[in-house]
Amino acid sequence: MRDDFEYERRFFCRELPAELDDGAPPILIVQSYYVHADNYALRIRLKSNTVREAMTPRTDAIDVLNNHRDAFSQACVTVKGPSVGGTRYEVEKDIDPDIAAELVLRGGAPIVKNRFNAWIGEDGWSIDVFGGRNAPLVVAEAERSSPVTNLIIPRFCVSEITDDVRFSNDGLAARPYADWAADYARELEEDGPRLLTFFGKNRREE
Repeated sequence: MRDDFEYERRFFCRELPAELDDGAPPILIVQSYYVHADNYALRIRLKSNTVREAMTPRTDAIDVLNNHRDAFSQACVTVKGPSVGGTRYEVEKDIDPDIAAELVLRGGAPIVKNRFNAWIGEDGWSIDVFGGRNAPLVVAEAERSSPVTNLIIPRFCVSEITDDVRFSNDGLAARPYADWAADYARELEEDGPRLLTFFGKNRREE
């Protein structure tokens, strides 16, 4: 039976490490959330592997979609449940990119980001660089087919946000990072970085 769950750990980063950007186009993602309440979500996502778009506070998801619509060759609809201990129910189905684009243009709460992928230590990582009102947020994620335990955590990961719903993509669609970035910066300064301790041994990259 197919496992309809995703297992991940997520981390706040101050920036994308330069060595992870080889100059090739990252994965450009425009997605919109039609349900984003109590950590339940219904999402439409479009992806392109051929466009390099800078992520700044001025980057608008709908403008990016309109300007590069023909470049978005992959699309899906995804249903997500609440995240509990780094585990989240998720079911995804591919759909026609033209249908997905029309849905995004007609509603929901859109976000835009670039995704850079890298193999670091023992795991594949996705590093998302957000644009628009979520700029300059950078989030790194390690995902496995089973619980993410005994993880080697890269040096550029500042603090763990796996259980912080503010940083979930649906949370960012409902309340963008710009609305509370200063509050989080104060939290980080006062409380310091954190790593969750129920995932086995946390190991920092050497």
